[in-house]
Amino acid sequence: MAEVVFYEKPGCINNTRQKQLLTAAGHRLDVRDLLQATWTPATLRPYFGELPVAEWFNRTAPLVKQGEVDPDSTSEQEALALMVAHPLLIRRPLMRVGEVRRVGFEVAAVAAWIGLAGAGTGEDLETCPRVDTPSCDEADSQETG
Repeated sequence: MAEVVFYEKPGCINNTRQKQLLTAAGHRLDVRDLLQATWTPATLRPYFGELPVAEWFNRTAPLVKQGEVDPDSTSEQEALALMVAHPLLIRRPLMRVGEVRRVGFEVAAVAAWIGLAGAGTGEDLETCPRVDTPSCDEADSQETG
């Protein structure tokens, strides 16, 4: 069992499903609002480890979908500055166990890291299931600007 600090976007369907898998595996969660946290480049950068910059981004964020931000051509410094200013750009969830930090919820990777109940489901728990409707992120951008 692990103590997991779990940064989510409240109301996100996938974050809810991710938390259910973690608690079913016996992990204790300290759930925090990703959008309300005070981020700096220094506090955010460790979550991304060795991942390429393009994999740091929430691809359903309005700024990405509208073409205002191109994750594939953004430098590390630009990405961090953008994410600090617009937390919806951050891929979810961010998780911390002790000093280890991770971004995203690839089931096999989380299972190998801390253990996971039902890890063999093969479900995509990162892509927003709201394909035919505006994503939660788009609704948020209209509310918060």
